[in-house]
Amino acid sequence: MFYHGGCLCGHIRYQIAGQARDPHTCSCRFCQRHSGSLTQMWIEFDEEQVVWNGEGGMPTLWRSSETSCRAFCRICGSTLGAIDDTPTLAIAVGTLDNPDQPELSPHYHTFKDCRPAWWSLNDE
Repeated sequence: MFYHGGCLCGHIRYQIAGQARDPHTCSCRFCQRHSGSLTQMWIEFDEEQVVWNGEGGMPTLWRSSETSCRAFCRICGSTLGAIDDTPTLAIAVGTLDNPDQPELSPHYHTFKDCRPAWWSLNDE
């Protein structure tokens, strides 16, 4: 299986070989601020499965914690993912060219307690 995606302006592009794992949503404050949304959706891969093949190469990184960096396009500012110090790379599902694939359906939601008090979902 191959996935393709990139940033809003197209400067950063990627290709991923392999099955997506751990599809989930997160509402932690890091994800909220990085994405500009109350919830971010992630899928994970090993770093060696991801090839940054756009003219911009690898995205710009910002160290967001002791174990992870947030990845974004230095041109348009698009959130692309999170790269852990371990070989795990999480891709923001919204950056995929084709995010409408059944295997990308989230299995769980983390940091529900960080959502605003007015947020209520039927899944609770």
